[in-house]
Amino acid sequence: MNAYYLSILQGSALTVGVSLSALLVSIVLGLAGAAAKLSGRPVLVGLATLYTTLIRGIPELVLMLLVFYGGTIGLNNLLELLGSEESVDVNPFFAGVLTIGFIYGAYMTETFRGAILAIPKGQAEAAWAFGMSRLQTFLRITAPQMVRYALPSFTNNWLVLIKATALVSLIGLQEMTYLAKQASAATRSPFAFFLFTAALFLIYTTVSLYALRRLNARFSLGTKRGQL
Repeated sequence: MNAYYLSILQGSALTVGVSLSALLVSIVLGLAGAAAKLSGRPVLVGLATLYTTLIRGIPELVLMLLVFYGGTIGLNNLLELLGSEESVDVNPFFAGVLTIGFIYGAYMTETFRGAILAIPKGQAEAAWAFGMSRLQTFLRITAPQMVRYALPSFTNNWLVLIKATALVSLIGLQEMTYLAKQASAATRSPFAFFLFTAALFLIYTTVSLYALRRLNARFSLGTKRGQL
């Protein structure tokens, strides 16, 4: 029994890796999506709106299976068209990271867009009048304030993203949920192993919430603090 608990604990490191990697992907996509929506260019606004609308309307499980199985079929068909006899399999880790990151990039898009809109436009205009470039204005004026406005919604997205990593167990990635199912099947004691897994998720989310609250306090210095 102890060996199963140890394997689940080791699998939790993979869960952390998946969630942090997916978070990075979602932040990049979220910033790109927010920039597109705020660009004022009809094509970019339309593409970003289509992205956020479709992704938020399709179940995460369906997207996960589409990327994993559909990606494998698509790559093999492409290789066949190119005359190659080799076949490839989509790595479950990368499939999970890209799918979860792609999904939550849509939510981050709205988070960052709302945070940027909350900043008075006159501040950016004043920075441009002083000769700052758009990149300098974003890094020095917009980004620090955007973080403060975005953190409450960002925190909610992050906590849900962590829990969504359990879905990668369905495509064979041996993170802690997958290992808990294997241990349950082997010992016929599902309650103990899934309760242990739930406790690990709770510890992870609690530590994350504490860290993000400290970060919110840091960026809220000199202002009325919001609660996460």
